[in-house]
Amino acid sequence: MKRKKVELLAPAGNLDKLKTAFAFGADAVYVGIPDFSLRVRINDFTIEGIAEAVAYAHKIGKRLYVTVNIFAHNEHLNKLPAHIEKLKAIKVDGVFISDPAVMIIIKKIWPQANIVLSTQANCTNWLAAEYWHQQGIKRVILSRELSLADIKEIKKRIPKLEVECFVHGALCMAYSGRCFLSKYFTDRNANLGDCVQPCRWKYNVYLAEENKKNDFIKLIEEEHGSYILNSEDLCLIKRMGELINIGIDALKIEGRAKSV
Repeated sequence: MKRKKVELLAPAGNLDKLKTAFAFGADAVYVGIPDFSLRVRINDFTIEGIAEAVAYAHKIGKRLYVTVNIFAHNEHLNKLPAHIEKLKAIKVDGVFISDPAVMIIIKKIWPQANIVLSTQANCTNWLAAEYWHQQGIKRVILSRELSLADIKEIKKRIPKLEVECFVHGALCMAYSGRCFLSKYFTDRNANLGDCVQPCRWKYNVYLAEENKKNDFIKLIEEEHGSYILNSEDLCLIKRMGELINIGIDALKIEGRAKSV
């Protein structure tokens, strides 16, 4: 029995990164523009740049997806239709969403769009995956908190739903990226793409016993200081075979803000 080809997606923060990803074997890339994407900084794409990127990708037989995965506020709803119209006109291969409002707008303007559920939507079980599939979602990017057993059950129960998983890159310490520290500390909203990554800052952390409030005990994680909020980056290279055997449709690399 011939094994199906699993799509490899790589991030691209600009056209050079996109071309590099394709040169090193990516089947597809994902990009976005700051207004509607979860990468506001270190992101050089405009709608014109995406049009150029789509043309390049299609010329070499590759695919390009666009992230529209913010949690939209009322102010975004008036701007979104024009953006979706432009994505439709330049024929992107799919749109990543996390907000039901964004999905509604896309389905109204572009009924044939390939809509992909972002990991930001926290799909962690087969019933939620089935629900999204019934809404017309063709692929779900599963929550990064899932085990291999969880992924296997979702794929088994909903075989017609495409399933995508992250296999390499940064892991948010919050649940699939739903973090509010950046907004709290700096008024820059992570869920609108402007996270300053306070989880990677160095903190002085102390414990105090309830009845001895002035008797502090310092927590030290390593010789360079305490980084207790910063999880290790994801690397599933040794588990790739297991994922593919489950029937995964796509493997994803994180890092649109990374260098070439």
